[in-house]
Amino acid sequence: MKLYRSFEPGQPIIWEGDRMDFVGSVVTGVATLTQTLEDGRTQMVGLLLPSDFLGRPSRDLAPYNAVAATRVVLCCFRRKPFEQMMRSTPHLAHRLLEMTLDELDAAREWMLLLGRKTARERIASFLTLLARREAALHKRQPGGRMQIDLALTREAMADYLGLTLETVSRQISTLKREGVIELVGKRAIILTDFERLAEESGDDADGGYPD
Repeated sequence: MKLYRSFEPGQPIIWEGDRMDFVGSVVTGVATLTQTLEDGRTQMVGLLLPSDFLGRPSRDLAPYNAVAATRVVLCCFRRKPFEQMMRSTPHLAHRLLEMTLDELDAAREWMLLLGRKTARERIASFLTLLARREAALHKRQPGGRMQIDLALTREAMADYLGLTLETVSRQISTLKREGVIELVGKRAIILTDFERLAEESGDDADGGYPD
């Protein structure tokens, strides 16, 4: 019932409207989720990070395009046997519900980010998101000095955050100049003080929003 599939950067995992005979969980890597408009334009609507779930039981067709942004390893389950296992294993269904509600929370936060936050706050929010996910994978709380790997290119970041490439580059340079972050090589970023970055994002260190 279970198998692992690997996808290279730029390789499609599933196209919008394709029949999905599997569901899966991201083991390593990052994938982008996009939807295509009638005139051919695409909009990035989310990211798949390690531990995120792709696909839905009882849903035959993919509602979006999923494309590997980095090398992705996906733990896949054949959809029909997975649905049968859900019916016989209540805690699995409960866990999937929790993941779905987390996804809903993330979508609402993304709406806030695009609708109300400044460019600087959007960049800071994205970096704090990556930091929180990295900490969660290691079962610890984010805080202090942290290093994260920036899987997306700046072009992809701009697309995801609703900004121009020039704005993303300028804001990252400003955060670096002010000592909020340090750049290591092409992809690694050191957050010099997670709590300060959370404040820059308009959030508090716990992920909530100030009154």
